Amino acid sequence: MTTHNMLIAPDFSPERFAGWHMFNTLIQKRANLNMHLNTPASHAEQQQIITAGDIQVIYANPFDAATLIREQGYKAVARPIGKSDEMVIAAGANSDINALEDIKAGATIAMANNRDVKLIGLRLLEAVDIEESDLSWDVTETYQAAARKVIKGDTQAAFFLAEVFHGFSRLTKAQLSVLIESDLADISHVLLIKDDFPDTDIFMNAILNLHNDPDGQEALAELGMPQGFEAVDEEDAEFMIDLMETLLD
Repeated sequence: MTTHNMLIAPDFSPERFAGWHMFNTLIQKRANLNMHLNTPASHAEQQQIITAGDIQVIYANPFDAATLIREQGYKAVARPIGKSDEMVIAAGANSDINALEDIKAGATIAMANNRDVKLIGLRLLEAVDIEESDLSWDVTETYQAAARKVIKGDTQAAFFLAEVFHGFSRLTKAQLSVLIESDLADISHVLLIKDDFPDTDIFMNAILNLHNDPDGQEALAELGMPQGFEAVDEEDAEFMIDLMETLLD
């Protein structure tokens, strides 16, 4: 039986790792497909795998999805229900930055290499007249590393994917102060399938019906997606891409 490759974007909380393996096991069983799960540790590793390998299925962040759809022959087929990609700007709890307006030109921001989080964060900072060129950037391998930077005082603030931030330990969150959290609702990760993937229909049937039985519900709960997935059409995908491009402009 042919083995297909599925890649999961690296910007999920570490506690979701087991959930992705449960998800992959169930999809293989229900669609009768061999799926090899790729879980890159960083954005750079993700790019290497996509460039070097034959990846049929990608769970992608919205910024990467735009490029993969427009330039690399993927189409968006599904997204998690009720799970938009929001971001948090936080400072150290013991720092002198207590509000967004306390971030001044010349500040250093820590963040993992996640472009959509950066775009949304910069849009939020426009309210206090801060632009990208006003800031220095400390790009870390993970959001956990970004949290350590701001807690130690090495940077003035950090950008986080909201789900990752809320998944931090109580101790970590106690040492951070949330300055703002976005509320966009229309931007989310999406499931992409390569245009020439031969088993799209049976794969999609397995994905969209995961929430209908206890095993599927358990896997989805582990992923923080209790409502499961909904189908996405080309118009939905184009709307989200246009929204991402608006953030870029």
